[in-house]
Amino acid sequence: MERVWPIFLLAALAQAPAVEEIEVVIETDAGPFRVELYADKAPRHVAFFLDLVRKGFYDGSGFHRVYANALVQGGDPGLKDPKTPRNLWGTGGLKLQKTEISDLKHERGVISTVSIPNVADSDGAQFFICLAAQPVLDGKYSAFGKVSEGFEALEKISQRPANGEGLVEEPARILRATIEKKKREPFLSASIDELRRRVRIETTLGTIRVEMKPDWAPETVRSFLKLVESGWYNGQGFHRIAKGFVVQGGSEGYREGSQSHPADRWVRPVQGEFRKDVKHKRGILSMARGEDPNSATTSFFFVLADSPHLDGQYAAFAEIVEGGEVLGAFEKEEVEGENPKRRLEIIRAVLE
Repeated sequence: MERVWPIFLLAALAQAPAVEEIEVVIETDAGPFRVELYADKAPRHVAFFLDLVRKGFYDGSGFHRVYANALVQGGDPGLKDPKTPRNLWGTGGLKLQKTEISDLKHERGVISTVSIPNVADSDGAQFFICLAAQPVLDGKYSAFGKVSEGFEALEKISQRPANGEGLVEEPARILRATIEKKKREPFLSASIDELRRRVRIETTLGTIRVEMKPDWAPETVRSFLKLVESGWYNGQGFHRIAKGFVVQGGSEGYREGSQSHPADRWVRPVQGEFRKDVKHKRGILSMARGEDPNSATTSFFFVLADSPHLDGQYAAFAEIVEGGEVLGAFEKEEVEGENPKRRLEIIRAVLE
């Protein structure tokens, strides 16, 4: 039998290539967050969700159920009416879609469709977002996207006062939901010549300028410049001073205050680029890594002295061209073991 597609889905499918280029921005009274959509995993749900967003369906609705730092649920159109009884929150906008199960796991950030317990194909307009992995939900709900930015807002929403069943005392409001062009990774397609940049690293102890060496490690340079351009390194700490050896910083989890950043989605391991002919001497900037040679992500170190045992083992990717005396200032800092006794950080890293 020939498949008959609903009108809204035909319209959305006509724009299918654009789904990869857009995100849904949901503005709430706790702040905005962004969602990227996976049409390859749940095409009907993605098309349905986009159609509702375009119509302003979610504007004025809210999040009525929360579990602190674990999960938030919203999208019930009944919440638009302040007179809707609390015992009816979460009952609207259901039984509109057939279930669409995929292999997409309910990991942190995944957005999935709410359905009525024990009622087949009862998906609808309501959705929930995981703030922590929820493997018990895998294979049971129609996951169709993932939060790409704005976890701070969702975490605030999840911490609202609620009863034992997660029903909030006061819903977090969805001010509006819109569709925007997806943010693109900087330097994603930059040529080797375009990667020949200088970066100014302003630290607690002074400013260092470094020159990228894409001929040594092009993908490492690309990754570093991408995070610099996005401001990811701003506020990151230096957590290690091994005197006569290295000064290390830029590791995930060492940012002052909030530990998340919009560019976190672009943090991923870089294939190891090791060259024995590139020497780890004083002033060289190289990437830290774990036992896996392809595990470098964000953490880097300045070399303080000739360290030939690092040659061919770590990806050197830049060299200091100004501010070498700042390394001396780091070496004078008091440490416990290799940990600085006071906070030292990257105030700002910018392209020049």
